[in-house]
Amino acid sequence: MSLQQASQSRVFVELVPWADRGRENNVVSGGESLPGLHRPVSSAQTQTATREVHVSGTADVSASPDRAQVAVLVSSTKEAAAEAKRSVCRRLDYITQSLQQQGLQAENVTVTKDFRRVENAYHMEAEQRIPRMHTKDSACFIAKQVCITFTEFGKMQNICNFLIEKLDSSVVISQPQFYHTPGSVENLRRKACLVAVENAWRKAQEVCNLVGQTLGKPLLIKEEETKEWEGQIDDLQSSRLSSSLTVQQKIKSATIYAASKVFITFEVKGKEKKRKNL
Repeated sequence: MSLQQASQSRVFVELVPWADRGRENNVVSGGESLPGLHRPVSSAQTQTATREVHVSGTADVSASPDRAQVAVLVSSTKEAAAEAKRSVCRRLDYITQSLQQQGLQAENVTVTKDFRRVENAYHMEAEQRIPRMHTKDSACFIAKQVCITFTEFGKMQNICNFLIEKLDSSVVISQPQFYHTPGSVENLRRKACLVAVENAWRKAQEVCNLVGQTLGKPLLIKEEETKEWEGQIDDLQSSRLSSSLTVQQKIKSATIYAASKVFITFEVKGKEKKRKNL
């Protein structure tokens, strides 16, 4: 009596590792594969295969200037040098005391050396078509310049307005020059990169949540592109005349911007199953 042959088993589904996922649509019944395809990878190869998600992130950040410098010119023209010097020193002392009362530190105030110049004053007259030159007595010109560095722009405006009100035309106050310290520019570059990385991480996190996976550790972080530029005034006509710009327009013009683009590869893990407590 011959034994009855056992019926053939058929495979309808095969789990394909991520590294060999191109085979999942080419499996046929009976466990056979289409020609030219590799054999299923071993369990050791399956454990070493890494699933990844590749994302990019961008960020644009800006920083307003953190310093402003104003120059105050104090001058006097007198016949006697000593008298001119006393006039300048009297106003200079008043300016220095006012700055101290406003809380400005001594290291933020710089006084230049004396400017001395002795010059003659001339005027021309025209009479009967014969020009004649008259010479006046010599005069001594003495001036000192006070350079003030501000970190608070509101205080800068208040002090400048106060000096103009008290000293009027006896002093000349320059337009404020806004600028950035080297440390603030470097901080802006780092901030742009970090924000871009954070945006890329959030994007990868949302992608993994959407497909029911868990985001793993980053495998590669690369900053692909960086840009820096200064602010521009909308009104081109106003930008040609810096003296006509308001303080806010000057701040906007001195604002710097930084952009960063990063590329990150993250590891993807399977969804962790929660164990039920017995």
